[in-house]
Amino acid sequence: MARPPAEVRFPGDKNRRKKVKVRGIKQASKQIQQRLERDLDALLEDPKIFLPDIKTNLGKPRRDMMAASLKEIEYVSKKRYDRKWLAKRMVKRRGDIVARALAGSLLAALDGDHSTVAVFNNPIYGSSSFIRRGNGKQSHQAAIQNFKNHKLRLLVWDEHAKSGHWFFSWKDGFEYTGTVPQAPENWIDAALEFSSIKFSGEDYRWSKGLDEETVKNEIFSDSGWLKITFQNGVIAGISQSSLTKTDDGFVPSIALTMLPPKISEIVKAEWMWKPIGWPKERDLPAKGLEKLDEILLAWMSMALEDSSLAKECRKSILNSIEDGYVCGNNWFDSSCQEDFLEFLSGSDDEKSAISTILDKLEGGVHVRQDGLVFDLDERVVRFEENSCHPLLVSLWKDHGFIVLEEMFGLTGTEAEEIYSKQLQRKQGFGAFLRELKNNLSTAKKLDLLPWSHTSLPQPLSFADKLIRKAGDDGVASTVSLARKGKGLDAAMGWAWLVVHDRTESDAWRFDSASRDKGSDWVPALQMLWESATKILSGDDSSSRDEYIQSMEKLAEISGAGKLTSP
Repeated sequence: MARPPAEVRFPGDKNRRKKVKVRGIKQASKQIQQRLERDLDALLEDPKIFLPDIKTNLGKPRRDMMAASLKEIEYVSKKRYDRKWLAKRMVKRRGDIVARALAGSLLAALDGDHSTVAVFNNPIYGSSSFIRRGNGKQSHQAAIQNFKNHKLRLLVWDEHAKSGHWFFSWKDGFEYTGTVPQAPENWIDAALEFSSIKFSGEDYRWSKGLDEETVKNEIFSDSGWLKITFQNGVIAGISQSSLTKTDDGFVPSIALTMLPPKISEIVKAEWMWKPIGWPKERDLPAKGLEKLDEILLAWMSMALEDSSLAKECRKSILNSIEDGYVCGNNWFDSSCQEDFLEFLSGSDDEKSAISTILDKLEGGVHVRQDGLVFDLDERVVRFEENSCHPLLVSLWKDHGFIVLEEMFGLTGTEAEEIYSKQLQRKQGFGAFLRELKNNLSTAKKLDLLPWSHTSLPQPLSFADKLIRKAGDDGVASTVSLARKGKGLDAAMGWAWLVVHDRTESDAWRFDSASRDKGSDWVPALQMLWESATKILSGDDSSSRDEYIQSMEKLAEISGAGKLTSP
């Protein structure tokens, strides 16, 4: 079978145009064409229209990068109508790179065809359409042809900025200040006016959440605020709430109108805050202030988001404090442990447990919000969380045995079982400590009952067991136990049910002999239970003697014989 042709051709195919997609090129809309035509005509008329105002003395072209660029730009300007010369200059590898991009832009202006444009995309400066000609950098050509864009036009001078030259651009001006970052006053006013945060005031500016008095007098607040001072003395205050609500970062909104975008060279930033409770006359730790400067520099370098600034600033100060108690944004003196514990959120038992741990610390401790615990050499307690439960969850692993021993007197195997159980299940510490205290309290009360450590004969041992279980878990928990007795224990179980009026549905479980015998023991068992109740409630000091007499009476009636002394 014959193979089909690799490609089917039809008459006229050679003359038919094929569509070829080229990345970064598009058909310009009518609006874009009109804008480019206006801007390129203006550029052709005055090729220096994209240049900044020179606000410094220039050196010789051989030593001054800006002077060299201006010299070549002047030469290109004179040749702006020479198509042949411009075509050569725009691809020439040697010479000034700005002049090369200008030559290509001037040739594009002479061509007059604005239907096909290139697209310059930048994640910071956005996208712009331009006509690409020659080997000039795309960013340079886009910036020259969009010279009315006060941010984009800065990109013409990116290589100069890398060499330490400074440029400031705003809607009504564009200035070059040489190798010294000297921000123009008009630029400062425009930068604050069009920043991502709205300000009030003139000499002193303040954002929402602050007022002129606070900024002017540098008054500290509980949450803190940011003070920025420009070279010309303009001071602006930014509240924490304003920083957290910005859609666009405050620093980028200002820094992207200057090149290099380093506002740290023209702005001094200070975080106006001290921990709540910190003495007014006491300076903040030098280590903390040093760390604070690093954080502010990172923020001004756009390495830290606005929403994280306040937290990081406070943390730098709090983590540098080396004495007393730190909790959240609060500081307490070493002598104010009671006030510190009172500030914590939790039950009295939880606070007592934390107090016990703190009293046994040899150094300091830092409990982070994520639960990590760090031992410190300094005598300082730092809790990033003020809720007792998460604090105890973090501290239990290393200090649980101390709590059990100091608060409840538990040691050995019993303490180890309770410690391990709580370590695994992490029950709410308020409930855990309360239950543990109640259980131990009941156990201690049960130890007050006579014959706690001496065995009793049958069926008195069964009666003692029922009384202790009722005191520990309640009478209802003893019903099933009373049913399980055998022989004399069954008779005692019946007597127990009669005493507590629990016989309605259980008579069939006991034989008649057990019921008859148990019924005879009811009065003595009733007296025994009443005296036991008094002992467990601690109401009557003479109830112990009554208990012994009642038990001896029950022994006599039941035939258990004479009892040993308790």
